Amino acid sequence: MELQVEQIVTWMEKTNEKIQDNKEYLTSLDQAIGDGDHGINMARGFKEVVQKVSGSDYESASDILKDVAMTLMGKVGGAAGPLYGTAFLKLSASVKGKKSIDCGSFVTGLEEALAGMKQRGKSEQGEKTLIDTWAPVTEEMKKAEDFDASLLFETAKTAMEKTKDIKATKGRAAYLGERSIGHLDPGSVSSYYLFTSLAETIRGGE
Repeated sequence: MELQVEQIVTWMEKTNEKIQDNKEYLTSLDQAIGDGDHGINMARGFKEVVQKVSGSDYESASDILKDVAMTLMGKVGGAAGPLYGTAFLKLSASVKGKKSIDCGSFVTGLEEALAGMKQRGKSEQGEKTLIDTWAPVTEEMKKAEDFDASLLFETAKTAMEKTKDIKATKGRAAYLGERSIGHLDPGSVSSYYLFTSLAETIRGGE
């Protein structure tokens, strides 16, 4: 299976639905350990993404991913905008010119995205950020022969849930120190929505 332009549109639409449906939940998570704006910012950003990509014609997968990146950078405030934007920009650059993306190319793109976010956020895995969802998903997908929806679901869910036990050392949550333990990281939860939406898209295309 390969990700075509129309499947990337579906992926973004599904992500947007999950984020809109859980906007208040993301906000409440962020109020506990952050600025309290993650839900609002992500909801605004992905609404704009869907308006942009569903109203345009794309020649290649890299073109649509680039538009996703630029829209997220421009429309999502807070720390999440630059991080998500960087991730999609790196993913787009990694598959430049490809009309569709096979699993191997996608995994290479994920590795580039992860490296870009680590550099941009000056953070590593284990610091209670969205990287704690992206890194395990990337690692597990490297082992897969092809796009595996079940693997994506399981890995993203487990990774996201584990952020509850991590003490934050990055971002606003770091000020809370030990008190950040026991709370899910909002960025990891929105990343979980992103990857489960991808899993649903893959399942629909199998």
